Amino acid sequence: MDNTIVKVDHVSMRFNLSTQKVDNMKEYFIKRLKRKLNTEDEFWALQDVDFEIGRGESVALIGLNGCGKSTMLKTIAGVLKPTKGSVTVRGSIAPMIELGAGFDMDLTAKENVYLNGAILGYGREQMNGYYDDIVDFSELKDFMDVPVKNFSSGMLARLAFSIATIGKPDILIVDEVLSVGDFRFQEKCEKRIQGMMKEDTTILFVSHSIAQVKKICKRAIWLEKGHVREDGSSEEVGSRFEKAYYAGELEE
Repeated sequence: MDNTIVKVDHVSMRFNLSTQKVDNMKEYFIKRLKRKLNTEDEFWALQDVDFEIGRGESVALIGLNGCGKSTMLKTIAGVLKPTKGSVTVRGSIAPMIELGAGFDMDLTAKENVYLNGAILGYGREQMNGYYDDIVDFSELKDFMDVPVKNFSSGMLARLAFSIATIGKPDILIVDEVLSVGDFRFQEKCEKRIQGMMKEDTTILFVSHSIAQVKKICKRAIWLEKGHVREDGSSEEVGSRFEKAYYAGELEE
């Protein structure tokens, strides 16, 4: 039986960086028909990226800012559709891709727990069962009736992580969110992630901390300017990335 849970098949992602102002869709199509839009300002965030991830694997995406890590995660999560190639995912995803994504900033923390639960596919009765665990883990008991627009980034990260890791998602995607929490809470999150891995949850992780990558993940995929430069053990790939980085061999 095929153990593959994520298959990234020769994926490329193009963005148009044109600075030309287009006020409405009618004007856009007219300019497009007249070929007056600048098509030279295209940026390929990903180019022919190809890899597979097995169920229960812990995989980190590493690389400099702008190398395509977050774009790749958003493509796997279904937020973005690739320009070329395809992504196949088998199972449920709990994504933590952007801090505050999925939150209504005017609602209280408690209201956002149920809102995010609905987004993840949980009914209100299920969320009633998870609610106390979310509050306890986030350590935000005294702030659950406060609108999240008044939360610090650390408090928002605590709430987001506590919600995303309820139940047993097949895939947990974590993009830099742990970097905004305090060290003690980061360790607490790492322990929960490791517990989820023991239950066969697949982890997709992005962090600028190679030490954290090595601690959480067994495998690392090094992206450079939208391409896969290396794919191997997090210890070996992470060490080569650090060596190249500190030697000044990498360009953003």
